[in-house]
Amino acid sequence: MMTDENIKNSNELEFAVFCIENVAAKLAVDAERVYQAFAEKSDILNGYIVPEYEVLHTQSREYIVNDLLDVMKERGVEV
Repeated sequence: MMTDENIKNSNELEFAVFCIENVAAKLAVDAERVYQAFAEKSDILNGYIVPEYEVLHTQSREYIVNDLLDVMKERGVEV
């Protein structure tokens, strides 16, 4: 299991926003709903996106969005 990590710098913050906005665009929903799903309804933000920042931010937008959608599905998270 991943450990929870808080955002430590502006690069991680920008990446988290990038992830939220692009998943929202893919699902055609408001970014606030995706944020709530990632941060309030689950631990995807601090338990997956932030700890895996070093690996994820080197991937393509399509890969990142699809990976996050897979994580949401695996964890039963809906927006």
